[in-house]
Amino acid sequence: MVRGVKTNYKTFGNGVPFLILHGWGSMSDRWAKEAEILAEKGYQVIIPDLPGFGASDKLTRPWTVNDYVKWFEEFLKILNIQDFNLLGYSFGGALATKMSVKYPQRILKLFLVAAAVIRKKTNKKSISAKIAKIVKLFYFLPFYNFFRKAVYKFIIRKSDYIYTEGIMKETYLNVVSDDVSFNLPFIRVPTVIIWGDKDQSTPIEDAREVKEKIKNSTLVVVPGADHLIHKQMPEVLAEKILENL
Repeated sequence: MVRGVKTNYKTFGNGVPFLILHGWGSMSDRWAKEAEILAEKGYQVIIPDLPGFGASDKLTRPWTVNDYVKWFEEFLKILNIQDFNLLGYSFGGALATKMSVKYPQRILKLFLVAAAVIRKKTNKKSISAKIAKIVKLFYFLPFYNFFRKAVYKFIIRKSDYIYTEGIMKETYLNVVSDDVSFNLPFIRVPTVIIWGDKDQSTPIEDAREVKEKIKNSTLVVVPGADHLIHKQMPEVLAEKILENL
């Protein structure tokens, strides 16, 4: 139990702790291949299912990014983890960023993989918001839910929000409204930024901005990889991590 949340987590190997924070809607299982490779090289890889995901408890109220940070602090305390390497992927990158600013003395190295840490209200997002308002006008249709999902999928393009249920919808809105980019210049931990050049969810331009904001950081671009780099190229991703440890 971590801050009232029954938390599921997986461990691989023994050695220097290497913690992985997964993305929105994901779980620890999806990082098993990378974990196995890192464990073979002498690291103890620990991957929790973030609250609301995987086999961990569902949330009983909407959370913010800071709620997740407090949960992670307690998780580390319970496992008696002091110094560790930290990888944050996509949504997990926002948590890892805030942790790195708060505990620079404990994090040996930070890995930001396709991290969702740049929150800009682009013209595309503004247009999407307007379309969403129009869609709501058709709530009376008997096939409204189908219609709404079709619009998001084919007009607005993929949105995590449309596939999120209950309390997690408000949690998602809390997360995307938190502009974590303000924290980036305050990171003093050696940082490795790993990104796919075909990423459309968090475009490569975000990676370059993150690199510019974080001193003592290294940018590693993986040709041909998209946002799901951990599933698409697990061996390549693990190799890039090990090369920079």
